[in-house]
Amino acid sequence: MTDRRLDRTRKRLEPMLRRVMHLYWRFARGLTLGVRAVVLNGEGQVFLVRHSYVAGWHLPGGGVEPGETIAEALARELREEGNIELVGRPELHGMFFNRRISRRDHVALFVVRNFRQDQAPAPNFEIVAHGFFPPKALPAEASGATRARIAEVLDGAPASPWW
Repeated sequence: MTDRRLDRTRKRLEPMLRRVMHLYWRFARGLTLGVRAVVLNGEGQVFLVRHSYVAGWHLPGGGVEPGETIAEALARELREEGNIELVGRPELHGMFFNRRISRRDHVALFVVRNFRQDQAPAPNFEIVAHGFFPPKALPAEASGATRARIAEVLDGAPASPWW
């Protein structure tokens, strides 16, 4: 299947998949909490991922599981999505309300500068592509929220309460 055809299929299925997952989370959790990170390498490039189930390029991260701290979730998601191991304390940039997803979804955003990535992760079922990108040359398909958070962190743009 071509990348273009895969992207069209993903875009068609994305709203349905989100609704199904959030319906499940509505009963399984009173509030959904996610973590994401602006991971910056020594050259000032930002690490982004492309998922198999949602269109565009995004900051790495995911949901905080029951019984898991935010810090544990961040470390787990970075390991899973980027083979990134935290070696220093991440900085909390802010908390955001993700009203486009649901009325109960919040995201904690961290800035990560101290990490180790011994090798690039192999693409898998969840993460189909990844890479470090110069902030002024992000992929055209980088999401609006990704662009906004990077501008807040790196350019001092006013922080929004919305993801």
